Amino acid sequence: MPAVTKESSPPLSDSAPDPQFTQRARKLRGLLLVSFGCLLALLIGAGLDALRSLRELDGVEHDVASGFAARNQALSTIIVSVHLYDDQMRRYLLQDEPSGKNPTAEDIARKIAEVRSALHSFPAADDSAVQTLLERMRQQILDQENSFADVQTWEPQSRRKRAHDFIGDTLVPWRAQVLEISQQLSTANSKMLSEQNRLLAARFQSLEFRLGWLIVLALLAGVLISVVCGWYILRLERQGRLRYQALARSRVELEGLSARLVAVQEQERRSISRELHDEVGQSLGALLVEIGQLGKLVPGDDRVAQAQLTHIKSVAENAVKSVRDIALLLRPPMLDDLGLVPALEWQAREISRRSDMEVEVHSERVSEDLSDELKVCIYRLVQEALNNAASHSSAKNAKVTVAQRAGSIHVEITDNGSGFDPGHSRGMGILGMEERVRYLGGRLAIASAPGKGATVTAEIPVQPLPSPVESRS
Repeated sequence: MPAVTKESSPPLSDSAPDPQFTQRARKLRGLLLVSFGCLLALLIGAGLDALRSLRELDGVEHDVASGFAARNQALSTIIVSVHLYDDQMRRYLLQDEPSGKNPTAEDIARKIAEVRSALHSFPAADDSAVQTLLERMRQQILDQENSFADVQTWEPQSRRKRAHDFIGDTLVPWRAQVLEISQQLSTANSKMLSEQNRLLAARFQSLEFRLGWLIVLALLAGVLISVVCGWYILRLERQGRLRYQALARSRVELEGLSARLVAVQEQERRSISRELHDEVGQSLGALLVEIGQLGKLVPGDDRVAQAQLTHIKSVAENAVKSVRDIALLLRPPMLDDLGLVPALEWQAREISRRSDMEVEVHSERVSEDLSDELKVCIYRLVQEALNNAASHSSAKNAKVTVAQRAGSIHVEITDNGSGFDPGHSRGMGILGMEERVRYLGGRLAIASAPGKGATVTAEIPVQPLPSPVESRS
C-alpha cells in the first residue's frame, strides 16, 4: 500500500455552514429551476404549437390543391364527353341507313350518360354560384336526354329532313350552353382557388405573427431571468466576499491567539521548569543535606534508625531525579545555553533511555544564532514526533535530520514503526506541530501508511546566518 502524504492546509473555518446562507442558496437554486423550467416549457409549447399549425396548413393546402385539380379534371371530362356526344349525335342524325360504322341509339344514350356521370363526379362546393351552375348543367343534360328521346320517335323517312333543323335549333345551342357553363365553372374554380390561397396566406401570416410574439416573449423572459439571476448572484457574491473577509480576519485573529497561547505555554513551561529546579530542587537538596547530618547523629549500632534514614535518603534522591527530569522535559536549559543541536541530541538520548527505540540525530550547517522561536519550534516538533513514534507506533529506530539551507531549515523525522493514516488519524499533537510550523511561515508534511512507518518533514524559513556548526552523533 503506498504511503499517504498529508500536508497541513487547514480551512479558513471549521464551523458548520451558515443556515441563512444555505437557505439563500437553496432559494436561488429553486428560483433558477422554476425560471428556466418555465422558459423551457414556453419554448417547447411554442415549438409544438408551430408544428401543429404547420401540419394543419399543409393539410389544408393539400386539400385545396386536390379539390382544384379534381374540379378541373371533372370539367375536362365533361367537355370531352360533350364533344363526343355532339359528334356521335350528328352522325346518328345524318346517317342514311343504320350500319356497323355509325352510332346506334344505345351509343348515344351511353354518351349522354357519360356526360351525366362526369357532372356527378364534379366535387361538391360550398359556393352558391357553383351550385347554381351545376344545377343549370344538370337541367341542360336532362333536356338533352328528353330531346334525344323525342328524336327516337321520329319516322326514318322524315329523320334526315328534321335532323338539320334539330342540329341547328337544339344540339348546337345545347353544346354552346354546356361549354359556356363549363367555362363559368372553370372561372369559379379559379376564384375559389385564389380565395382559399388567400385564406391560407392569412393563416400563415397569423402563425408567423404568433410565433414572432412567442419568440419575443421568450427572449424577454430569458433577459428578465438573466438580469434577476445575475443581480442575485452578484448579491450572493458580495455577501460571500464579505463572509470570506470576515473568515480571513477571524483566521488571522485565531492564528495570533494560537501563537500567543504557544508563547504563553512556553513561558509557563520555562517558569515551571525554573521553579522546579530552583525551589523544589534546592529544597530537596537541602533535605538530603539534613538527612546526611541526621545520619551522623544517629548511633551506628541503631540499625533500625540507620535503615529508615537510608530509605528516606533514597526517596529524596529519587524525588530530586524526577524533579530534574521533569524540569528538563519542560524546558531544557541546554536549549538556551548550548543551542539547538545539543538539545536535540540530549532529547534523543533521553528517549532512547526511557524506551526501546534507538534515535539518531544528524545535523548539517545549523547556525548557533537561531531565534528562540525557531529553536523552540524545531525542538517541540522533534519531541512530539519522537514521543508519538515511541508511544503509538512501537518503532525500534528513528532518525532526526536537521539541515540549514539558503533561507530555510529542513527538518525530517523518520521511524520504522507501524505507521498510520494521516488523513484520518489527526490528534492534538499533530495539530500542535502544524500550528507551530505555520506560525513561522513554514510547511509541514506527514507521509505514512499502516505498516510503512512514518516520515514528518518540515520546511521553515529563516534568514541565512553565519558561524555554522556541524555535529553528528
